Amino acid sequence: MESKRKASRAVGTRERNKQDKLMRIKTSALELFVSKGFDDTTTREIAGAAGVGLGTVFVYAETKRDLLFLIVNDDLEDCVARSAAYCDPTRSLFQNILGILRIHYEYFARLPVLSRQALREMYFYQTGKQAERFMRTRERLSGLIGKLIGEAIAARVIHSEEPIDTIAQTIFAIYQVDLRRWLSTDDLDIDAAMEHLGHQLMVLMKGLSPRPEALA
Repeated sequence: MESKRKASRAVGTRERNKQDKLMRIKTSALELFVSKGFDDTTTREIAGAAGVGLGTVFVYAETKRDLLFLIVNDDLEDCVARSAAYCDPTRSLFQNILGILRIHYEYFARLPVLSRQALREMYFYQTGKQAERFMRTRERLSGLIGKLIGEAIAARVIHSEEPIDTIAQTIFAIYQVDLRRWLSTDDLDIDAAMEHLGHQLMVLMKGLSPRPEALA
């Protein structure tokens, strides 16, 4: 019995040490990326600031880019979880979509310098275990939008011949482009951002009612 207790304490101590190292790495990477910028920060600097060896850093993130995703992944997963909890069948489709996207705008506005760096790197580079986790979170958000679309179609409050996934991806693309546009400005006003995004979503939802010659 005593040996089992000792083994359990040893496992607990190792796990606490791992979590402590991970937190120091994330904190150091965040501080350096914000103060020096992503491009001018080295992985060795992050390891030194965290008080760990370079090899320890690579246990948690395969590259410097992966470290960037490591910083934001927990928060973005929380954003998606809160978005799912926000959805309410008593709200309109428009209100639900705009509400869940607002949660993400609010998150990215907290540290715009880091957000710009993360979104820039995510756009072209999707390899590494943390980057893959980042992409899975994006897919869950797109899937949540698709779920709302599917429910609205089933309730016959909207109609489209297009696949649900295509509609969700179109909304997601509008969100991604508008988020980057907004983050590039100096005045990160959430209400103004929602008004701008909401107008674009309204254009999509209402459609353009094209005559045949417009599509020729």
